[in-house]
Amino acid sequence: MAKLTVKDVELTGKKVLVRVDFNVPLKDGVITNDNRITAALPTINYILEQGGRAILFSHLGRVKEAADKAGKSLAPVAKALSEKLGKAVVFTGTTRGAELEAAIDALKDGEILLVENTRFEDIDGKKESKNDPELGKYWASLGDGIFVNDAFGTAHRAHASNVGISANVDKAVAGFLLENEIAYIQEAVEAPVRPFVAILGGSKVSDKIGVIENLLSKADKVIIGGGMTYTFLKAQGIEIGDSLVEADKLDIAKELLAKADGKLILPVDSKEANAFAGYTEIKDTDGDAIDPGFLGLDIGPKSIAKFDAELTGAKTVVWNGPMGVFENPDFQAGTIGVMDSIVKQPGVKSIIGGGDSAAAAINLGYAEKFSWISTGGGASMELLEGKVLPGLASLTEK
Repeated sequence: MAKLTVKDVELTGKKVLVRVDFNVPLKDGVITNDNRITAALPTINYILEQGGRAILFSHLGRVKEAADKAGKSLAPVAKALSEKLGKAVVFTGTTRGAELEAAIDALKDGEILLVENTRFEDIDGKKESKNDPELGKYWASLGDGIFVNDAFGTAHRAHASNVGISANVDKAVAGFLLENEIAYIQEAVEAPVRPFVAILGGSKVSDKIGVIENLLSKADKVIIGGGMTYTFLKAQGIEIGDSLVEADKLDIAKELLAKADGKLILPVDSKEANAFAGYTEIKDTDGDAIDPGFLGLDIGPKSIAKFDAELTGAKTVVWNGPMGVFENPDFQAGTIGVMDSIVKQPGVKSIIGGGDSAAAAINLGYAEKFSWISTGGGASMELLEGKVLPGLASLTEK
């Protein structure tokens, strides 16, 4: 990676500003999944071990007006982080002002402070989300000229807490998590060990047009599953019953199929039901067509076998999007089958691009079997599309 990393700067005695991604799910004030906190620990611990004074910034949910602040404080995160680190985490519950500044000035080497939810600054004019210059400059003034961006999940957005701070410090560097995300995802696409197979699922073709186009030029094969399958099938004149379809994307689907030159691999059967919820009948289709009054909710056994064959021998696999409605046990066989096929390939570099795919791997017990599971669905999608991420572009070049 051509950007400076946290190991390239002197941290001892410095007030080090750090953008982390603590956008964790909360229910009644309790964190239900702390994976993002755990993912940030290597960078935080390194800064503290080097004698730095870590000042952390993160958003939590969306905040548009004062009423949205309810349940969006980072106070529960500060408590969870303290427990994981085994040391106190200072938390003032503020995003600016004398109380915050005094708490930062009181920090000693190896101590840590968490700033309140950066999105609280969006209540009056979206200062955080629109990268307000004054806010970025103010936050940058709280440190000693060093900013560590370790929030891959927001790297595709130009916010005051990443791009804004970067523009006002001496050195803006990547943390270990951001560095690994770029190394695994970007390098897998740009310099893959071949054969390179991409697997794309999810509900909408519209969400992944740019990704499909970019990967068709990079990968040896692009396997398609999930709800967007049926837009591709309908584009070929195949009956899809009541399945999800984007009628305004049929022409684009035809164009993608035409330019794919055989690289685009579609399912050959589906698991269909007579309703999305409250169904009374489930069955596997004979071929790729869906029966009238039914809708496809997962790939079928023939498709699982076909995709297994297509993945045989793969050395690099990038997967983004489940094969079906994996949250329902009746429609998770396709996603499980694809995961089984990926992880059994000898020496494969296997990468999950965040989002629902990551949730599927974690929830179904496959997390430890993959080389890398991204912490940022939107950011990983834009990397797969070949876009430049503002949060990465704003870092200091080596």
